Amino acid sequence: MRNALFALTATAFLTLAAVALVHGAAQQERPEVPPPPLSDGIFPCSECHKSLPVNRTRRKLEFHDEIQLKHDEQNRWCLDCHNADNRDVLHLASGELVPFNESYRLCGQCHGEKYRDWRAGVHGRRIGDWNGHKQYLLCPNCHNPHQPRFKSLEPKPAPSRPTRPGM
Repeated sequence: MRNALFALTATAFLTLAAVALVHGAAQQERPEVPPPPLSDGIFPCSECHKSLPVNRTRRKLEFHDEIQLKHDEQNRWCLDCHNADNRDVLHLASGELVPFNESYRLCGQCHGEKYRDWRAGVHGRRIGDWNGHKQYLLCPNCHNPHQPRFKSLEPKPAPSRPTRPGM
């Protein structure tokens, strides 16, 4: 009984610590990140979109035919992340506008555990001092935001067992 109570208390403590870490991370200063990997020649987006009417209808894109949405595509669409009125920024679920170099805040809304791990330096790449200045890569530096999963890798055969000379 005592061990079960200890395990329950430890689990509750770890859960609360994780929630506090994610919540605290949102309250901390913005991490230093490199510029986002934007597609050459199509940013700023407003250059083209300023002359186009906003079409909020979920549909197959005609112009951006290189983009295939495979990111919860049954429930998500472009304007769930991209701001309809200013295409040079993203937006959170609350409507708060977010620049592309803070896209981790947008990703973190749905991927809280990954966001927590990213802030702690466990997920993604972080360089710098362990207790000082740090620089993080943004989520799109490793994941295509429209197709975030890494492509499946074909398994390779096991390595050959080394042989000793003369055997």
